[in-house]
Formats: sequence, C-alpha cells, structure tokens
Amino acid sequence: MPWKVSHPVSERMQFVVRLQNGERMTDLCQEYGISRKTGYKFWERFKDHGPVGLIDESRAPKRVARRTAAAIEELIVAARQAHPNWGGRTLKAVLERQQPGLLLPSAGTVSDILKRRGLVADRRRRPARRPGQAKPFLTVPDAPNEVWAVDYKGQFRLGNGKYCYPLTATDLHSRFLLGVQALESTDDEGARATFTEIFREYGLPQIIRSDNGSPFASTGLAGLTRLSAWWMRLGITHQRTQPAHPQQNGQHERMHRTLKAETTRPAGQNPLQQQERFDDFRREFNEVRPHQALDMKTPAEMHRPSERQLPDPLPEPEYPLHDDVLLVGSEGHIRLPRSPQVFLSKALAGQSVGVREQQDGRWLVTFATLDLGTFDPQVRGFQPLPADPHSSQG
Repeated sequence: MPWKVSHPVSERMQFVVRLQNGERMTDLCQEYGISRKTGYKFWERFKDHGPVGLIDESRAPKRVARRTAAAIEELIVAARQAHPNWGGRTLKAVLERQQPGLLLPSAGTVSDILKRRGLVADRRRRPARRPGQAKPFLTVPDAPNEVWAVDYKGQFRLGNGKYCYPLTATDLHSRFLLGVQALESTDDEGARATFTEIFREYGLPQIIRSDNGSPFASTGLAGLTRLSAWWMRLGITHQRTQPAHPQQNGQHERMHRTLKAETTRPAGQNPLQQQERFDDFRREFNEVRPHQALDMKTPAEMHRPSERQLPDPLPEPEYPLHDDVLLVGSEGHIRLPRSPQVFLSKALAGQSVGVREQQDGRWLVTFATLDLGTFDPQVRGFQPLPADPHSSQG
C-alpha cells in the first residue's frame, strides 16, 4: 500500500534522502508501493519547500495557528533527518521561514525532541585555553570582504577511485561561502582559476587568510608562492595562521566539517557529480541555513559584493622611489648593475621588482609593497629581511 504506517512524513523523508543519494526513482517507487507521479510530486515539493513540503496538503487556510503535537514532532524529526548537522535553533528558524504561521516550540524544546528521538550525539567538550596562551594577532572583520578564509578541505576518493581536492573560500564577517571547487590537485593553476572566478563574481577582499600549505605559502623568500604574489599584485594582504594551529581559522574549519558530512558520505561518482553536490550545499548554506552568530540570518542576507573589482589587465607594480625596475627571470633571478645574477624566488618569475641603492652601498629589493631583502656587492650575497612569519603585506 502507499507509504508505510509508521508516519508518512518520515517515510517520505527517507524516500527523498535516498533519491538525493543517487538511487533511481523507478526502483524507489516500486519499493514504497507508490506511482512515479506521486514520487515526483513529493520530490518537487521537497526541492521547493524542504521537509515542510512533505506534509499532506490541506484545504484549510495556509496560516494554521495550531497543529497536533505529534505532527509537529514528526516535522522536526523529518527536517533533522534531512539535515543531520542542524541544531534545534537552526531547525526552528528554517521551518518557521518555510511556513509562516506555523507554531513551533522553543529551540530548547526542539533540541529535547531530537535528543529523545536519538538524533543528537554527545559532544566532547574542548579543554579551555590555559592562562598565558595568548592568541596571535589576527584581523577581526567588521564588514564583508575585509577578511576571506581559504583552504583545502582535505582530499578524499570519488566513486571512480580518483582523488578530489575541494578548494573553499568564505567571507568571515558574513559567513558567506564564496566558493567550493572540486579540483584534481592542489597546484597553482587550479587554485588561480578558482580565485579568478570568485573575484569576478564577488570582487576583491582586503585580506586573505590561509594556512602555510601549498599553494598558499612556501618555505622560500618571504613565504611567497606564485598564487600569493598574484594576490599582492591585486593589492590583497595575505595573512597566514601559525603552523599546526587550525583553530586560528576555526570558523572555516567548522564549515569544512559540515561540508564533509553532507556532501562526501558517500562521495560522488566523478568530479562533475561531486561538484553538483558542492553547489547544492553552497546554495543551502548561503540562502537557507541561518546562523546564530548572524542573529539567525542567512549569510546571503549579510553579504554584499566588494566594491574593489578584479582589474583587467593586471596592473604592474609601481616603484616611484626606487632607482630601477627589474624583471625576475624564469628561474627566479635578477641581475643588478655590476653584479652577477641574484637569486630571489621562482615564485616571482616574470614579476617586476624595484631596486634602490642605499647609503651603505647595498641594494634594497622590493616586490609590490614588500621589502624582500638587500644585496651587498662587497660580499656578493643576498640577505632576506626578517619579516612577520604570518603575514605578507599586500
């Protein structure tokens, strides 16, 4: 017979979840004993309205003041099954937005229902930070596009056996998820193409925060990479967290845990299928799911594109106070007057640097706004300048 007797909302929720996981409509309709027309009806209603769309439609007015406690509880349970990482406050806010006039219990009661139904796992408390463990200075954004956080979520295997490396970017003020791109590696080319697309759509941030891994940072001169050198050309400051301190980018890391749980278990069969899951997650994360830190607003309600647009063509750095401008060779070298080749960094290959002779006879070498070091003709050696190990000025 159509739908099982336990509760139709729960059965329909299981039905659409299995559809989301890639099972065939025809097979599921046969198993549940319903027609394909009915199956597609509830699939479309779920895509349009979420779990609320799985409730039997009524001829009663849309704005219903009361529902039976059992129906409300089943609605909450069904929404939680569709979104296993949403807490009581988030579920309440989303359901009330989807169906104005629906009277739900408090967020605390919603959480109690989830616990009673075995839908909440106990979480270990993290140890408090010990006195004297001062946090390093990291910019706290006051507006959108002041600080973006970027990272790779961590590779995992797709259904076809190949690895996927998701590159993510978030605006830390609005929590707006700017991009999630399924890449085949962590090379500079894929990362630059991804950021080019993000910059074209949302403009440029003031600061990009990353860890010290490739392709964001290196162990070479000033920690530069081709990617971070490009950011500096665009006037973006690159801010790096301390090594082995992912908690310094904690907000972004928490998003990663949710992303992994909701899009990779199981993983897509191929990069295109996986990218579709990432795109669906990003839409829901930005436009549907409210955040407590945003006063239960969604990231899309808080974010706005940057006024700084991606320039085309890319402007060359200007060095009005320097004696000369030199082009860094393909192997990372420059040639100063009356001096042999001086190695800087392969990350600067093809870039222009400014050089200025100082009073002591040494030459100061600068890229964009960052002083890299000095060359001493007497000893024919280049000495990098000490710099903040966690920041490259843009």
